[in-house]
Amino acid sequence: MNDEQGRRWPFHWQDGYGAFTVSRSKVAAVIDYIDKQMEHHNKQSFQDEYLKMLADHEIEYDRKYLWE
Repeated sequence: MNDEQGRRWPFHWQDGYGAFTVSRSKVAAVIDYIDKQMEHHNKQSFQDEYLKMLADHEIEYDRKYLWE
């Protein structure tokens, strides 16, 4: 992934992470979202967005495992 042309910075996993699949038809939208992620998180925190995504998709979770 880090060898791909056009990446602004190297990809790496943080200490904790979530992994999700995405439909091929949504790949361009996901790439656009990632490109604008820093600007987006100036308006909405990652934590708020992540909790909304879990709720929107009815994913059960235990809060004690979310944030360190």
